[in-house]
Amino acid sequence: MPHFREVLKNKNFFFLWLGQIIAQFGDRLTQMALIAFVYSRSPGSTWAMAKLMSFTILPVFLIGPVAGAYVDRWNRRRTMFICDTLRGIFVFSIPFFLLNKEPIIPIYLLVFLSFCVSRFFVPAKMSIIPELVDKNSLLIANSLVTTTGMIAAILGFGIGGILVSPGVLGVAGGFYLNAITFFISAVFIFSIRPRLSLGISKESISKVGKDIVEVIQKSVISEIKDGLIYLIRHRQVSYVIGMLFLLWSALGAVYVVSIVFVQEALHSVTKDLGFLVIFLGAGLFLGSLLYGRFGTKYPHSKIMFFFFALSGLALIGFAALVYVSGMFPVAAVLVFVLGLSISPIMIAANTMIHEVSDNSMMGRVFSSLEFVMHLAFLLFMFLSSFLAEFIPRLWILVGAGVIISISGLFGFIKNK
Repeated sequence: MPHFREVLKNKNFFFLWLGQIIAQFGDRLTQMALIAFVYSRSPGSTWAMAKLMSFTILPVFLIGPVAGAYVDRWNRRRTMFICDTLRGIFVFSIPFFLLNKEPIIPIYLLVFLSFCVSRFFVPAKMSIIPELVDKNSLLIANSLVTTTGMIAAILGFGIGGILVSPGVLGVAGGFYLNAITFFISAVFIFSIRPRLSLGISKESISKVGKDIVEVIQKSVISEIKDGLIYLIRHRQVSYVIGMLFLLWSALGAVYVVSIVFVQEALHSVTKDLGFLVIFLGAGLFLGSLLYGRFGTKYPHSKIMFFFFALSGLALIGFAALVYVSGMFPVAAVLVFVLGLSISPIMIAANTMIHEVSDNSMMGRVFSSLEFVMHLAFLLFMFLSSFLAEFIPRLWILVGAGVIISISGLFGFIKNK
């Protein structure tokens, strides 16, 4: 079993990993800037936050199903390079519309376009990993890719809560910094060998055009249908999808509600929220490191169910004890445990997909996973935001924790 240091000696994978640390830091910074922006317009509104989040999720349904088919045909590294460049341009344009109080639609449109491009980037990134590392290094590689998100959560959200404050960078400065991180990430992607063309030559444009025509002629819908049939017939893949649907349903149910819950319980708008995400990210980071090191000793399915149950209990404890005590240290410890519990689930799921999927179907498989996860997130985000108007936020968080812990315990016992 290779160690982290050995995998990072692979320059191609190292460029991919490092570039995403930088880009995802900026991505989380943008999310904090958007939270601050929504709060300035509609303080304490879970519904306003849910509306904004919908613009980041809708591309999954409009673009995601098609993206996988294209990613499997295009050069994945070139696709990632172009995506990072476009995302940088879109995010860089957002501050130009912040000066006007109205309308808000151009900002949502740019956010929407940025996440549309991301729908091509995500399956390309996940699909390229087996091309950069050998099979024995897949678990470690997935752990490091997941670690990218963990570091972003620690730095992007935590530091972002300070950077987007008035007197520092502000909301506009947060968007500018995020755009720069996308451009830096594009440079690292460009450095992966063999080197990419910039994608703007006549030959590149012609090739992309021919690819699009070819895909249309062979019917994208038909390819998506083949991908869905593959998922349904492949027992292990459909099993992972079911697990991730449950996890992201819970995440969607608590995401928006937890923001307002923390603001009310700790009597803070963004400061404590940012620091709590640092502890959540630290838990995610440590969980990914531990599972990457010791994960091969246990079946992936057992690991997923065990940590499902643990994460549910951590969520229940967080909601109840923070509500009663109103103390930041209590919240920080429980959020850390929650992060420690979630990361092994995602790593195990991605590793199972890599191990059992054909490389020719990889892009469509991960696009389908993105579709399922974000559908669950969106549905339960709106449901919980609606229920929060009638039910105390405490009970929404506790209810989500109970459901996910019982599901994890049941699955763990059943798979003995």
